[in-house]
Amino acid sequence: MAQKTLVEEQVLIQPPQAKDRILDEATKRGLERAEEVGATNVWERFETMQPQCGFGKLGLCCKNCNLGPCRIDPFGIGAQRGVCGATADTIVARNLARRTTVGAACHSDHGRHMVHTMLMMAEGEARDYYVGDPKKLRRVAAEYGIEADGRDDRAIAKELAEAMLAEFGQQRGEITFVKRAPEGQQKTWRKLGISPRGIDLELVEILHRTHIGVDNEYHSLLNSAMRAALSDGWGGSMIATDVSDILFGTPDPVRAVINLGVLREEQVNVVVHGHVPLLSEMILAAAQSSDMIVLAKEKGATGINVVGMCCTANELLMRRGVPVAGSFIQQELAIATGAVDAMVVDVQCIMPSLPVVAECFHTKVISTDPRGHFEGVEHIELDESRALEIAKEIIRLGIEAYGERNPDRVRIPDERMDLIAGFTTENVFHHLGGRFRGSYRPLNDGIIAGRIRGVAGVVGCDNPKNMSGSAHVEMVKELIKHDVLVLQTGCSAMACARAGLMRPEAALEYAGQGLQEICETVGLPPVLHVGSCVDNSRILTAATEMVREGGVGNDISELPAAGAAPEWMSEKAIAIGTYFVASGVFTVFGTPLSVLGSPPVTRYLTDELEGIVGGKWAFESDPIKAAHLMIDHINQKREALHLRPMMYTLKGTGSEE
Repeated sequence: MAQKTLVEEQVLIQPPQAKDRILDEATKRGLERAEEVGATNVWERFETMQPQCGFGKLGLCCKNCNLGPCRIDPFGIGAQRGVCGATADTIVARNLARRTTVGAACHSDHGRHMVHTMLMMAEGEARDYYVGDPKKLRRVAAEYGIEADGRDDRAIAKELAEAMLAEFGQQRGEITFVKRAPEGQQKTWRKLGISPRGIDLELVEILHRTHIGVDNEYHSLLNSAMRAALSDGWGGSMIATDVSDILFGTPDPVRAVINLGVLREEQVNVVVHGHVPLLSEMILAAAQSSDMIVLAKEKGATGINVVGMCCTANELLMRRGVPVAGSFIQQELAIATGAVDAMVVDVQCIMPSLPVVAECFHTKVISTDPRGHFEGVEHIELDESRALEIAKEIIRLGIEAYGERNPDRVRIPDERMDLIAGFTTENVFHHLGGRFRGSYRPLNDGIIAGRIRGVAGVVGCDNPKNMSGSAHVEMVKELIKHDVLVLQTGCSAMACARAGLMRPEAALEYAGQGLQEICETVGLPPVLHVGSCVDNSRILTAATEMVREGGVGNDISELPAAGAAPEWMSEKAIAIGTYFVASGVFTVFGTPLSVLGSPPVTRYLTDELEGIVGGKWAFESDPIKAAHLMIDHINQKREALHLRPMMYTLKGTGSEE
């Protein structure tokens, strides 16, 4: 029987039952409990959606005007143009550009929110916030040309916030952080006309271009999508990361614990879920206040246990060592334990099913952001001018709910795993070279000498369509076995942390001998947790520091490096992948973007782009095969740089591979 093409696989072949792909024991137990009590869950809903629309998978449906909806036949039998005359190439490119823009808007709006709060703090309106890292404030202010000597932190923060907010509406020139990129990348972007001018400008322009009868040429649409993504990666997201560091402190490595077992039967469990750390930081402060602890004990609890879910978890984990209950895929299962008294949500990746699951228990689900309202949920909106007061109001609701908890219905899985998180571009300097001689030189030397093959960023969501977190683990184990140092963010980081890959001991258990030696020397795990999904900007700046240190390439596209999102789910992942490709990184997605309906668009993304921006896409669902696409790419970059052969061979193979 002839092997099916990737297009035919997307249209004709359905994945195996999603539940069969779960490897994490806590997740399995949580799902069993959810089914036992009749709570809805993402795996169950995924099965009911089968078979999923083949036209949508290929990107061949268009709903951009009322002439349609239109769809193009992928096999050349039916319609080959929409009612307006748009071809498959136009429709696919427009759809991808729009999805990229939505993803970029999410993280950039996150950044705007952070800057707005910093301005309120500086002007004395948000009194519960303060400058947590004055040194970083001054470093970033210098990049904006702001004088800091002899000035008060709040005065500097005010001027910096105003300068950053201006970049969202900026209409000409370039956004400031473009200058952080290696000169080679900057020249490429300017030559191609995709260097971002202003953050909101690029997002609005894409929406205009994709309206019926505007931009219909796929190269133009896709290049503009890259510019929108770059305005996020080197703009909105990077601003969000830096302002979070300024307000709450730049992370340092911290030990913590992850998985559903971090919930406590004898304590009030408050789960903070979402992405923006402005309220979650206050929730943590409120939970640690003496009056809230006294109130909890009056209700019979021994204390208040704040744990994280999704990327808010990563924010609190990185800076405070707060335990992580789970990733995107586990949010319903946390409630299904019967032990969650309050789940506090803000924006992004929050399942609308949460209040339905909560109806099976006593759990209060509380929304807090003006951009995120949910049916059947109590809404208590964050007002930064009285943030701690609002946080205490929410904690009180959790304490009251604890009094209604039925102990007989509590089922908390036993699984917990230790990890180390909190790595940043800045503190990696010190871990590699010492506090007084911080440098990326040991990393670059390890690559040059053949102890480390290269570096990979493995990021993104977890997804029942793929392997519910397991694809991340399998890919990362294969990479570190081949001496590839891995950096992770988001739910991908959580999956590997649950599997024990973020402990220093993991180097001895899973890494190749060269990477083992480096990790043992500097005391690092072979897999570094560098933050939430907005913190992919840290991977960009770390790559830039490698280029600046020298010896491994003159721009990011020459580095022995690759990226992957093996279980991507959200439009944010598309934006992240796009700005990594545009920055020169070979990037593998576990399932294809919805572009396969247009061979020219697919060819442009997976082949031709490499000669234009230095990076390109690849699509591979098998995590081991995907890892080897990355390893092969890294090897090619090593050869192009004339680096030494790898120092050690894999055990038992007799050869490098």
